Amino acid sequence: MSDQKHVLFVCTGNTCRSPMAEGLFRKAIAGRRDFTVSSAGVAASKGTPASQETRAILRKRGATIDGFVSRPVTTDILNAATHVFTMTESHLAVLEARFPEHSDKFFLVREFCGISDKRQGIDVPDPIGMGPAAYEEVAKVLDAAIPAIIAYVDSGVGKVQ
Repeated sequence: MSDQKHVLFVCTGNTCRSPMAEGLFRKAIAGRRDFTVSSAGVAASKGTPASQETRAILRKRGATIDGFVSRPVTTDILNAATHVFTMTESHLAVLEARFPEHSDKFFLVREFCGISDKRQGIDVPDPIGMGPAAYEEVAKVLDAAIPAIIAYVDSGVGKVQ
């Protein structure tokens, strides 16, 4: 099953950004059997639902993450992933420090956005506690990145066996 792709999105608590990415990505690959998508957090507790704001953004875009609960990143999760996309440089650094054997799978989401405005930075901003507009901004970044992420993963570049 070497053609199977498992994309993992990682943020901090696995309740806002990474579940939003998971839901939007799942909608984008609907009907494709060669993809699996999931999410986790570098400082996540087990079993917390996605934030209300994340669920609202997903509903607004016709995506869902029914039954979702947060989970921390583990070796088993990384073993299953073919590509891991982090929301920030600090998430990437944590993964590289804790799981160096998987570092060839790690990428930053913003690298796939095509956003040339350097003032926006390389990190997907953390919306927690910032209100609906902040969650909408995260969704816009993910909307820009997901098609390029799919194309990249489909290309086989960076594929880890």
